[in-house]
Formats: sequence, structure tokens, C-alpha cells
Amino acid sequence: MPKKAIILLSGGLDSITVLADAKQQGFECYALSFDYGQRHNAELRAADAIAKAYQVKEHKIINLGLAAIGGSALTDQSIQVPSVPQTGIPVTYVPARNTIFLAFALGWAEVLKVRDIFIGVNAVDYSGYPDCRPEFINAFQQLANLATKAGVEGEHFLIHTPLIDLSKAEIIKLGAQLGVDYTATVSCYSADEQGHACRLCDACRLRAQGFIEAGLPDPTRYQV
Repeated sequence: MPKKAIILLSGGLDSITVLADAKQQGFECYALSFDYGQRHNAELRAADAIAKAYQVKEHKIINLGLAAIGGSALTDQSIQVPSVPQTGIPVTYVPARNTIFLAFALGWAEVLKVRDIFIGVNAVDYSGYPDCRPEFINAFQQLANLATKAGVEGEHFLIHTPLIDLSKAEIIKLGAQLGVDYTATVSCYSADEQGHACRLCDACRLRAQGFIEAGLPDPTRYQV
């Protein structure tokens, strides 16, 4: 029987790299994406295309509607996505997003009898989000093994974070080694309906700098 894993797939640069890495490790992959009310909805079409290209066993898109509570420039149209770097935790932070995403992944993992969950969080070249840190991942893994029937019965969930200690350039180099086509990805917080990137948001800046430092051509499709 092949080993199985849940892959959190946003449609961005990091998540496609994680999917490619899990596939190389021999996992049969189940992809999980979220329509959480994000303004950059083109990423979901990218996620769908990526899931098909990598022939995942199943791809679910869960409708969460986090726009109902707002609190982030990504889910509240009245909050502008910054075009210059911010200090502290930026307004693009979505309250409790990775906690919610991982909780859904954990639930699906229990149903599928899967014990491995992959997420593309990064604590090096990132925007300072608290739910991208190793401390958070370790705490959630402990919760997963305390709060589930499988955990209580002696099964052990493992949250894989293969990118957590890598720079954006290192992630891109890893993806290149894995044969990843980053043209298919959407990372921009303000992408248009066709998935073209704005060049100005934090995600665009980190991504562009990553390609420069990796010494590889940037395949990102830009609006201008």
C-alpha cells in the first residue's frame, strides 16, 4: 500500500514545491485548498490546475468564507493591500488562517486514515505571520495527537514543513531540482482574474527577490 499524505495546496510557489517534494518521497497525495474569501481568488484556479498536473488522488476546495469576520487586507475589501514593506505583523495576516486550514486537513486525514500532513509554511523569507513559525507547527502537531480519535488510540500525526528553514531562493532551487513549473503558480495578494501579479505587494517582492537570488529567470506573469 502506498503511503498517503494531505497536502495544503494554495496554488502558490511554496505549496507547489511542497506537493512536488511529497510526490518525490513516494506519497500518494490528497490536495486540500480553501476558498476563504481571499481577494486573490485566481490562486484557486492555479491550485486546481496544479492538482490535475500532479495527478493527485483527490483535490478538495473547501468554502470557508473568512471574509465574514474580516480583519485582513486579504479578506476585507476596505483594507488596502500594502505596496510598501510594513513593520510588525502586516495587515495581510489572516486571523488564525493556518490553524483553521490545518484543522480541516486533520479532520480529512482522520477520515482517510492518513497520518501525514504537508504545509508550505516558511519562517525565513516570510511576512512575519505567527502561524508560520516552528513553535506553532509543533504545538499544532501536539494538539492533533491529543484531540483526535486516532491520536487517542495510539496513531501519530506528523505535520511536515519541508520549507520552514529555507530562504525563498532555496525553495525555488529545490523546486527547480524537482522539475516544478512556477509559471502555473499565483502568489500575489492582488492578482487579477487572470492571475497576473501586481509586482508591489509583499508576496510579489519576496518571490521576485527569490528568483534573483536563485539566479533563475522569473516566470511570473505580471499585470504591467
